[in-house]
Amino acid sequence: MKLSDFYFPFDPTLVAKHPIHPRDHARLLVLNRHHGPLMDRQVKDLPDILQPGDLLVVNDTKVIPARLLGKKVPSGGRIEMLFVKTIDATHAEVLMNGRVGIGQRVEFQGAGRAEVVEKQPGRTVIHWLGPDSLQAYLQQYGTLPLPPYLKREPVVDDHEHYQTMFANVEGAVAAPTASLHFTPSLIQALSNKGIHCATITLHVGPGTFQPVKTEVIEEHTMHAEWFEVSEQVVKEIQQVRQGGGRVVAVGTTVARSLESAANDNREVLSGSGETQLFILPGYQFKVVDVLMTNFHFPETTLLMLVSAFAGVDATREAYAHAMQERYRLYSYGDAMLIQ
Repeated sequence: MKLSDFYFPFDPTLVAKHPIHPRDHARLLVLNRHHGPLMDRQVKDLPDILQPGDLLVVNDTKVIPARLLGKKVPSGGRIEMLFVKTIDATHAEVLMNGRVGIGQRVEFQGAGRAEVVEKQPGRTVIHWLGPDSLQAYLQQYGTLPLPPYLKREPVVDDHEHYQTMFANVEGAVAAPTASLHFTPSLIQALSNKGIHCATITLHVGPGTFQPVKTEVIEEHTMHAEWFEVSEQVVKEIQQVRQGGGRVVAVGTTVARSLESAANDNREVLSGSGETQLFILPGYQFKVVDVLMTNFHFPETTLLMLVSAFAGVDATREAYAHAMQERYRLYSYGDAMLIQ
């Protein structure tokens, strides 16, 4: 398929700069893949939309303060560094927005120091020189890496608003945004209806914001992201299937994790590792029965996954409806439920 197949016109004024409060009052566009018209609801209506016996699977990754501002040594040129992932105790993969080469030293506030030891297209590796570990330093001096399309600096409230209620395992540089809509009262209301919740982990990387640059989308290579599916989640999925319930993936990160953990017999296996699974139209889902997701940019891998699950034509119709009804878009925006 061509990249242009996933373009749609959108109004940039619909990009949400701040979240709705309470979180579960965000709008929810319900798309039934089998029959019926689109429905305009709210996230808080989920207990009435989902079915008793369904299993909600969410991502418990936690966004870390991964952004650092510094200067090159000795020139003093400003540099912005975004932590991507740990390689070992003193080395990490990062993104840098300035021109740097191997051997370049960078200084940050609080005496933080690093040296570039590997530089390739799309990959920069630093040797962290201290003080303390890079993880400890980020916790003290790093700032929240808000999505670049928000075009604003983070404020104090973002440190709460850009974390989900499930956030527990540190490692993400972007939030699993579909889960931002949930509140403890909504989870309780779902439980009261016999709809329970399970957690997997996928550390969302900066690649989630990187555009597809190949016109033939099958030539695109996905960024690698670390995920883990526990034995407990495997057991819960087995129980739900035996009882006739559905697996509801909250977000594309959950969908990719569950599908990455499945074998050709549609069995989910516990384990951890990196996934580069690229889900395109024509993909046969092995685990996910229902998908909840925010609205995504045109021509992105996220929209391609949604199109694979809902169907290309149905996705176009849903997005056209969302634009007409002025749904709020992207990380702090509204959501869709595809069942």
